[in-house]
Amino acid sequence: MDISQVQVGGGRLAVEVRGQGPLVACSPAMGDERDAFGPLADRLVSAGYRVALVDLRGHGDSDTSFAEYGDRATANDLVAVIERLGEGPAVIAGASMSAGAAIIAAGERPDLVSALVLLGPFARNGNAALGMLLRVLLARPWGPAVWRGYSASLWPGLGVGARERAAHLSRRLARPGRWRAFSRTTRVDHSVVAPFLPRVTAPALVLMGEADPDWKDPAAEAAWLAGELSADVQLVPGVGHAPMLEAPDVVADRVLMLLAEVTGAAGRS
Repeated sequence: MDISQVQVGGGRLAVEVRGQGPLVACSPAMGDERDAFGPLADRLVSAGYRVALVDLRGHGDSDTSFAEYGDRATANDLVAVIERLGEGPAVIAGASMSAGAAIIAAGERPDLVSALVLLGPFARNGNAALGMLLRVLLARPWGPAVWRGYSASLWPGLGVGARERAAHLSRRLARPGRWRAFSRTTRVDHSVVAPFLPRVTAPALVLMGEADPDWKDPAAEAAWLAGELSADVQLVPGVGHAPMLEAPDVVADRVLMLLAEVTGAAGRS
C-alpha cells in the first residue's frame, strides 16, 4: 500500500495506490472516505489492476485548505491524479457526487478516461427541498449529530455496521477544519454535470442500490442516467448508497466485466 499526497490547486489530496496493472481511480461520496472502496479495491487488485483511492477535498487525509469544493473541483482532482500517476487513460469509479465529477472529467478529457463506473450516482439535483433542509440543519450547532443520524441510513446493506461507520466518519469530520470543509461540500450543485453528459464517449456502467434512500425511485434514476450516457445498468438488491462497500462481490463481478472489455485484460482470480 502506497499513500501519497498529490498537489492540486490550493492543497493536497490523499491518494492510496494498490496493485499493478491498468489504472482504476476511485473517488467516494460526500462525507465518506476512500476506504469505502477498500473491499472493491481488494478484488480489483487480485484481478490484476492498479487502484488509486482518492480522498475528497477536506475529507479523510486530504487538506482542508481548498477554496472550492463540489463536482467540478472533484473532476479537476481526478484528472490531476491520473496525470500524476502517468497511466492514462484510466477507468474512473465515482460514488454519489464523485459520479457527477467522473462524468465531467470524461466529457472534458476523453483522452484520459477509458470508462466510467458510476455508483449511487448524483448527475443531477435530487429533492431540492430536502437538500436545502439538510444544508440548513448541518450548518447549525447540532449539524454533526444530524449528519451522523442521516448517514447511518445510507448503507442498509451494512446492517448494524451502518451505525458504526456513521459514528466513525463523524468522528473523523470532527477533526480541526474538517466540518467546515464538509459543510462547504454540501452546497454542491449537480446541475454543472448536464453540459458534459452528451460529451462523454467512454463506455459507462451505472450501479444503483435498490434501497438507496437518496432517491425516491432509484431504478428510475439509474435508467435516466443510463439513457443519457448509453450506459449499462445493474441494480443491486438490498443495498443503499455505497454498493461497492455493501455488496463488493456483486459489484466487483460486474466491474471486472467492464474492465476486461475496455482494457483488454482478462484478469486473474
